Amino acid sequence: MSYLLLLETSGKNCSVAVADEQHIIRSKSASADHFVHAEKLHVLIEALLTELSITPNSLSAVAVSKGPGSYTGLRIGVSAAKGLCFALQLPLIALDTSAILANYAAGVYPDAKHIVSMIDARRMEVYSAQFDSRANRITADRAVILDENTFTEFPPDHLVLVGDGAEKCIPLIDSTVRVLSILPHAEMMHSLVVRSWTNKQFEDVAYFEPFYLKDYTPGTSRKSVL
Repeated sequence: MSYLLLLETSGKNCSVAVADEQHIIRSKSASADHFVHAEKLHVLIEALLTELSITPNSLSAVAVSKGPGSYTGLRIGVSAAKGLCFALQLPLIALDTSAILANYAAGVYPDAKHIVSMIDARRMEVYSAQFDSRANRITADRAVILDENTFTEFPPDHLVLVGDGAEKCIPLIDSTVRVLSILPHAEMMHSLVVRSWTNKQFEDVAYFEPFYLKDYTPGTSRKSVL
């Protein structure tokens, strides 16, 4: 049996799962208003493997959500995945966060003709990409400032918005548009991870980097400058 470790840290939800080729065996997650990834990710991994009586050496591959998303979350998740792969000599699988969301939405609404992933950024900005009814990518990820004209090119009853940025659109869109306001989770990665595992679509562990989409902009320090 192949044990696959799945890590999803692109948003405020820090989640891990262990799966085989058929199903998710078990998962764990932690979330808060602030990012808990640095404190919780390795704790969750260790606890999950212990509960399943699986040693790290029993793993066959590590999969991680590569972004776009939170700079902090992606950096921590990818660093953990690369560290495990280096130490255990495992292949690394990386999934586009937007594709994870679109694939999930296609399963919830199989009749949807247009799926738009929406990952929360600052204020009225989202990281967005368009997919067809089978979650095949149509456009690249891009930063979008939302307004009343956003996504008006789509018939509203055939459109699904998915991701933690989708809720921002509710005051701006037709009421028939279906909205899945959710954070990505490791369990959503399963079918895409299995596909990559079967097709041996692996990353170069030494050179792989998260997909931030935009350069990191640090916040203004609240400490007084003397």
